Amino acid sequence: ATEAEAGRARAAAEQALEEARAAAARLAAEASEAENRIAALAPQLERLTAELTEAEAALAALREAQGALPDLAAIRAGVDAAREALSAARIGEVTALEALAALRAERDRIAARRETLVAEQADWSSRRADAATRREELAARAAEARAERDGLAEAPEEAAARRAAAGQVLAEAEAAHAACLAALTEAEAAARQAAEDRRNADAAFAAAREAQVKAEGQASQAETAMAAVRERVVERLGEEATLPTPEELTDAAEEKARRKLERLTREREEMGPVNLRADVEMDELETRIGSITSEREEIGAAIAKLRGSIGHLNREGRERLRVVFDKVDAEFRALFGRLFGGGRAHLALVGSEDPLEAGLEIYAEPPGKKLAALSLLSGGEQALTALSLIFAVFRCHPAPVCVLDEVDAPLDDANVERLCDLLDGMAAESGTRFLVVTHHPLTMARMHRLYGVTMQERGVSRLLSVDLGRAVELAEGPGAPA
Repeated sequence: ATEAEAGRARAAAEQALEEARAAAARLAAEASEAENRIAALAPQLERLTAELTEAEAALAALREAQGALPDLAAIRAGVDAAREALSAARIGEVTALEALAALRAERDRIAARRETLVAEQADWSSRRADAATRREELAARAAEARAERDGLAEAPEEAAARRAAAGQVLAEAEAAHAACLAALTEAEAAARQAAEDRRNADAAFAAAREAQVKAEGQASQAETAMAAVRERVVERLGEEATLPTPEELTDAAEEKARRKLERLTREREEMGPVNLRADVEMDELETRIGSITSEREEIGAAIAKLRGSIGHLNREGRERLRVVFDKVDAEFRALFGRLFGGGRAHLALVGSEDPLEAGLEIYAEPPGKKLAALSLLSGGEQALTALSLIFAVFRCHPAPVCVLDEVDAPLDDANVERLCDLLDGMAAESGTRFLVVTHHPLTMARMHRLYGVTMQERGVSRLLSVDLGRAVELAEGPGAPA
C-alpha cells in the first residue's frame, strides 16, 4: 500500500511538473505575443509621429500663406482642417503610448511569472527525485517484510502451544482470583465491623469525657457549697471554730460569689464539649490545601502553555500577514498605475510595529499630484484607489464569480473606460466572470450580455436579456441595411 501511495505521489508530481512546463510554455508564448504587439505598434507610432510633423508643417505653411491668399474663409477652413488633423494625430499618439506602456507592463509580469514557474519546475523536479528515493526505500522495506513473513511461517504452531499453556495458567489464575475474592469479601466485612466498633468506641469515649466534665463541675459546686456551709458554721460557732475563716461573711459577698459561680458555669457551658475530631479535620484541611496547591500549579502550567501557544499563533499570524500584505501591496501598485495611467501608490502599516495591532494607511500619488493620504484625494480618485485595493486583494485570492454593485457611479467617462479595460484584462487572465450592477451607458456598452427589467404595461414587469455580441453580428451582417 505504501509503494502504491508513493507511485501515486510520483504520478501526481509528474503531472504537476507537466502542467508547470505547459504553463511556462504558455507564458513564453504570451510574452512573445506581447513583444510582437509592441513591435507592431512601433511603426504605427512612427507613422503617427510623421503625420504629426506633416500636420505641423502644413499648419506653418498655411500660416505663411495666409497673407497672400485673398479668400479669408478658405484659409480659415484649411487652418481648421489642419488643426483637426493635428488633434487626431496627437490623440492617436497618446493612445499608442498608453497601449505600449500596458504591453510593457504585461511583458514584465509575464517574465516574472515565467521565472516563478521555472522555480516551481525545479521544486517539482526535486520532489520527483525525493519520491524516487522514497520508492526505493519502500521497496527495500517490502523485501524485509517479505523475509520476516517467511521467517514467521512457523509462528502459528508455536502460538497455539503458547495459547494452550496460557489457557491453563489462566484457569489457575481464575481459581486463585476466586479464592482471593472470597478472602477480600471477608476482610471487607471485618473492616466494616471494625469501623463500626471504632465509631461506637469513639461515641462511648465522648460520652465518658462529657460525664467526666460534668462530674468535675458537680465537684466544684460541692466544694462551693461546702465553703458556704463552712462560712455558715463559722458564723454560727464563732471565731474559735477550727474551720478556716473566710475574708468576707456578708450577703453581698455571698451574692457576689454566687454570681461569679453562675458566670463561670455559663462560660463553661458556652465553651461546649471538647472536639475530638480536631486532628482528623486538620488532616482533611491539609489534604485539601495540598490538592488546591497542586491544582494552582497545574493551572499556572496551563496558563504558561496557553501563553506560549498564543505567542506561536501571533508569530505565525504576523508572518502570514506580512506575506499577504506584501502581495497585496505589489498588486495594488500595479493596478493603481494601470487605472490612473501613471502615478504611484503604496500601502503602509501605521500606529504600531506589531502588524497585528497596526492600522492600514493608503498613500496615493495620481499623475500630476503630490503623494498624499487617501482622505486628501477627490471623490473620483478615492473611488479608483479603493477599486485598485479591492481588485488587488481579489487577484491575490481570485474567485470564479465577482459581483460589482454601482462601482462606476462616482467615475467620469474616461475612468469608466479604464475600469472596463481592467475588467476585460482580469477576466482574460483569471477566467473570472464579473456581474456588474450599473446604470452607466459606457459600462453597459462594454459588457457581453445585459439583463434588465422593463414595464411595457403598467404594473407588469418583464425581465429582458440582450447578447451584445450577437446583436453586433446581426447588425453588421450581410443582410443589415446600408
